[in-house]
Amino acid sequence: DAKKLVRSPSGLRMVPEHRAARSPFGLDEPPWVPDKECPRCMQCDTKFDFITRKHHCRRCGKCFCDKCCSKKVPLPRMCFVDPVRQCAECALVSQKETEFYDKQLKVLMNGATFFVTVGTSDKSELMVCRLSNNQRYLVLDGDSHYEIEITQISTVQILTEGFTPGGGNTRAIGMILHYKVPGSEEVMQMKFTAGEDFSCNKKLSASWLAAMHKATKLLYESRDQ
Repeated sequence: DAKKLVRSPSGLRMVPEHRAARSPFGLDEPPWVPDKECPRCMQCDTKFDFITRKHHCRRCGKCFCDKCCSKKVPLPRMCFVDPVRQCAECALVSQKETEFYDKQLKVLMNGATFFVTVGTSDKSELMVCRLSNNQRYLVLDGDSHYEIEITQISTVQILTEGFTPGGGNTRAIGMILHYKVPGSEEVMQMKFTAGEDFSCNKKLSASWLAAMHKATKLLYESRDQ
């Protein structure tokens, strides 16, 4: 999908040429709180004057003094080319998301192998599951082929094992995914299970499932914003 460089009041952004091609994890730039409506810092209540300047957080659009909005942090969910100014609260969220973009997104794109069961079938098929390069589809390849739009996924339940009553570590061993079929209200189910015969791939499968869990959280958040 082709991209273009655009300049906004917040900074330079590399965005898809067509809005329909944007990542489902992306967020729109927020409207800035007008200067005239913000005589004081919205965090510490310091009054703005010729010395104390106003700064807008690029993530929430609120108005702050330099002390409360001094960090410049990457914001890949809004496609910014360079790190941008954010308030302390937003910077913390963006820093956590950077790990997803730097590590977990690559894990999803590289893919992992699972036994996949469709609907109520009692038969499963060994398939390689990965996220498409444009982040818009979950692609499953085996004897069969499926492409599931990320935006059509309604729920994801991660299946784990290893929990003990006294606590202890759990390990992701699969997931149950529900998604809508485009053009209808029908909801389909798929169950993904890491194969027991592929012990060397268990760690990769667990990492992929953990990344999918994080991706689902970001997807739900982007729907709410």
